[in-house]
Amino acid sequence: MELQEFLNYMNSGQKVVAGSEEHLCMTRLSQEALRLTAELNGNYHTPEEIREIFAELIGKEVDETFHMFPPFYTDCGKNLRIGKHVFFNGGCKVQDQGGITIGDGCLIGHNVVLATLNHNMDPAHRADMIPAPVHIGKCVWIGANATILPGVTIGDGAVVAAGAVVAGDVPMNTVVGGVPAKVIKMIET
Repeated sequence: MELQEFLNYMNSGQKVVAGSEEHLCMTRLSQEALRLTAELNGNYHTPEEIREIFAELIGKEVDETFHMFPPFYTDCGKNLRIGKHVFFNGGCKVQDQGGITIGDGCLIGHNVVLATLNHNMDPAHRADMIPAPVHIGKCVWIGANATILPGVTIGDGAVVAAGAVVAGDVPMNTVVGGVPAKVIKMIET
């Protein structure tokens, strides 16, 4: 299966059956991501070198305003779209098979998890996966140790408090926190 065919399938939201052609492609892409993240995380790299490795990992050019403090982890990379002036702090874990879009000006805190896959709830088919994209708007700040679950959209200007587990959409210009995350307050702009 070619990369674009895989991405089209994953972005359609269709179930990935364990052992299927899509699943085998996912496994192949994971091996490439493991190699590149090991290279990224294994030694010191200049900001330019980080962007170069990250561009190879995601399979597209990365803006010169992108910054990251490794380590960084992903089991795919190829379904990740990053805006300008985005910063990843150390220890982030990204599961992007279902698609992740991060808008301009976003700050992603230490150890943030962005997940786009759920397993089937039926125990007989538990190994099957259901992809759902994560969309992060512009100028969003996600605090340390927050987890963003599959299918979540975070509106422009929002803040996700440290340690929050976000299971539902976050309106623009709001602060959410807790487990599960709830609106704490509106941001005056």
